[in-house]
Amino acid sequence: MKNLILIGMPGCGKSTVGVLCAKALGMPFLDTDLVLQSRSGRLLQSLVNELGTEGFLRLEEEVILGIACEGTVLATGGSVALEDRAIAHLRRTGVSVYLRLPYAEIEHRLRNIATRGIAMGPGESLRTLYDERIPHYERNADIVLDCAGQNLEETVSAVVAAFRAHAQGR
Repeated sequence: MKNLILIGMPGCGKSTVGVLCAKALGMPFLDTDLVLQSRSGRLLQSLVNELGTEGFLRLEEEVILGIACEGTVLATGGSVALEDRAIAHLRRTGVSVYLRLPYAEIEHRLRNIATRGIAMGPGESLRTLYDERIPHYERNADIVLDCAGQNLEETVSAVVAAFRAHAQGR
């Protein structure tokens, strides 16, 4: 069975939606940010602070390239779509679903941007990050789901339905 790979901006709900999709589909769940933290023994924000954005992205890519699973729901870090080898590795094993939200909704959801462990360069704003990443998510998505204004249950239902339809070739 293929993996279900959730991609999108920090704050779009990948981890929360992923856990609930895994329950609904009867699949295991894996959060790549938690794998990164576990393997490094440090929190994401500490890694970003110590390694800088480029160093963090290299470490994240290395960790992603070491993930080997099937039939699993994966919630990825918001920056994984920036790393061509990492996202290609994940996409070979599954279906990537981009949880698309408008900027205003991302901004509203992200209250802890300075401590969340987001790979942002010095002086980079959330808006700049959003504008930079959107084309990467769109290019690397097998399925794009518009999640604006949806509650959690609606988003999970949409992801599960889209994943099942894709698996059946519809």
